[in-house]
Amino acid sequence: MFEGEKTAIFFTGLFIFGGALFGLFSTLWFIFVIDTGSYLWKALTPFAFGSAVFMVIGYYMMTIGVRKPPPPPKS
Repeated sequence: MFEGEKTAIFFTGLFIFGGALFGLFSTLWFIFVIDTGSYLWKALTPFAFGSAVFMVIGYYMMTIGVRKPPPPPKS
């Protein structure tokens, strides 16, 4: 899927995707496992949504950050 030369955009997208994945997992873990019985999940819902949006942005940057090698010349 990500075959080809990786550019700086790819690695920036990978960094954003990884950070957003960590943030989403941490937020959801806190909402569903640690915080039982209070209404703090209402305050953390925007962070979970924002992390999901940044995951999509990071994935898109990873897909456009791969430079495909030119096809071999026909002889």
